[in-house]
Amino acid sequence: MLLRKHLLKAKIAGEVATPREGNLAHYRRMVDKDPAYQFGLALKDWTFTETLAMMARLCGVNPDPRHRHGQDTIDPELTLDALNAMGARIGRAAERQETVLLATGHPGTLMGVYRAVEDALRANGCTVLTPAAGWSYRIVTPNGAARREIVYTSRVAALGTNGYLKHTHDPQPMQAILHELADGAGWPDLVVADHGWAGAAGEAGIDTVGFADSNDPALFAGHAEGKIAVTVPLDDGVFPEYYEPLTTYLLDRAGLSA
Repeated sequence: MLLRKHLLKAKIAGEVATPREGNLAHYRRMVDKDPAYQFGLALKDWTFTETLAMMARLCGVNPDPRHRHGQDTIDPELTLDALNAMGARIGRAAERQETVLLATGHPGTLMGVYRAVEDALRANGCTVLTPAAGWSYRIVTPNGAARREIVYTSRVAALGTNGYLKHTHDPQPMQAILHELADGAGWPDLVVADHGWAGAAGEAGIDTVGFADSNDPALFAGHAEGKIAVTVPLDDGVFPEYYEPLTTYLLDRAGLSA
């Protein structure tokens, strides 16, 4: 399959750039209930052994606990299977003209994927929500305290500051969005997201499909626990244009066009 070859060549799957030692460290932090590695999900107690086995099964990382350094892997077949499932769910949303919310913690690389999904859904009569624009909160960065606010690129939510979009794992922005929506109308039928945006939506009981890297175990654990409908394994940090064939494939599986 052409997309499988592209995933491997672009290192979206296969031997990915995410280092093994980083993956294992993140798995341990999820196991230890570090809030930064729960992504807004109230997960059951996971052991490290269970987490590594789960990540091997759902993401395709190396299952050998003795492999502690170097490259890790994402199984391209698992990526394709999850893209098929995500595409089917997005296609159903279009058929039913559902209310949808889109959000990304990786705007620098994945925004193009979300924007294409947004355009296709809106063209098919879906309502795409934009709640809580301007809501802000304080975070601590290596350079000190800073504020982040919810901003929208068209109708895709992200975090921003001073005109720049920012990476985030935090669930608080999605929690703020859902708090606002709970006070009015327009509760989403579907959320398409990643990181804490997806985790918080799944924890709230919303049908959620999302993307996750091999160092993001919480969304895979959420899928294993039935809180995340689909988690697509991929490297979320390659050049934005490398995701274009993936986006075309996803929309094709949804029965939509870019």
